[in-house]
Order: sequence, then C-alpha cells, then structure tokens
Amino acid sequence: MKNYLAVDTSGKNLTVIIKYKGKKFSFFNADCGTFHSVKVMPVIEETVIKAGCSLDEMDFFACVIGAGSFTGIRIGVSTVKALAFAYKKKVLPITSFDTVAYNKDKGKYLAVIDAKHNGYYVCGYTDKKVSYPPSFINGDELSKLQSEYSLISFEKIDGFDAIITDIEQGLYNAVEEKQGDITEDINALVPLYIRKSQAEEGR
Repeated sequence: MKNYLAVDTSGKNLTVIIKYKGKKFSFFNADCGTFHSVKVMPVIEETVIKAGCSLDEMDFFACVIGAGSFTGIRIGVSTVKALAFAYKKKVLPITSFDTVAYNKDKGKYLAVIDAKHNGYYVCGYTDKKVSYPPSFINGDELSKLQSEYSLISFEKIDGFDAIITDIEQGLYNAVEEKQGDITEDINALVPLYIRKSQAEEGR
C-alpha cells in the first residue's frame, strides 16, 4: 500500500489528495480560477497537516499534466517536479482525461474538456484503455465521435449530452489504478499541450 500526493491544477479546479496509511485526505476547490500559483503550496501543506504525515513519507508524487489551462498545467507540473526533486521521490503523470474517464469501468467513453469557441480537447477510452488519442477538435467532429462513444466530462458541454463525472474521485481512481506507470524520471512530468497557446497562435 503506497503513500502518495496527487495534485491537479489543470483547470478551474484545484485538487490535492494525500493517501497515507490507507486513508484518503483531500482538498477540492471547484473554482480556483487564477489563484493556483498562490494556493497550491498552502493547500498541500494544509492537507499534509490534516493527514498527519510528512511529504518525505510519500512513496511518489502524482500530477495532472493536461490537457487544460496552459498556465494551470505549468503551475502544477513545476510544483510537483520541484517537490519530487527536493524529496527524491518517484512521479506519476496523469492526464486530465484520466480524471474524467476513470470514473467508469467498462464501455467506450470520450473524455471531453471544453476549450471554448467551438473547440474541445478529447480522448477516447475503451474499458479504460486509450482508443482515440488526445486531440483538439471542433463541434462537428465531436458530433461524429458521439455516434461511437458516450461523452463524459466534469462539466456540462453546451449542445451535447455528456455524462457529468466527479473530477476529484476520478483523480483518485486514476492514481490508484495507474501506479504501474510510476517512474524515477521526474522529467516524465511534461505538460500535455495538444495545441498551441493563444499567444503562440497569434505570432
């Protein structure tokens, strides 16, 4: 039974989970917005205190690497990489699609993250195995995929019938089930940028 810290700052939410001695301790803020940079370390420290542990007792650190907010992803990845380096811990990269899809067991589900302006980040899963690679698509393409996959998201998708899932529970489930991907290489925590940022696209 492994102890771990898991962090998600890839979207509007801020999620921190500590699993310690078989018990789960968590913090979840559904609308952290632009405050990830000032809140993530204090929240990690608060959750450590709540769990009654130290970060040195963790076996590994997990981090959501995207897709999602470019700034949020960078904050989470840089924070967890710094902690892993400081405490000499292994790491586990988790995608934001995993946090959506791992709420379901069997079936074909398309994890959807609304990127706004008729754009969507998607990744297809068949029985929790990736069957459609992480992509950035438009509404017409999403409509076509809906004939093959059940849409699943952590928020309502305007114009589409999507299953709404629990992003905090999904992070916990994904970390629990993907521990075979734990690595000593902290550089495995690389942001998953499926498309360029608006600033880069404007160049």
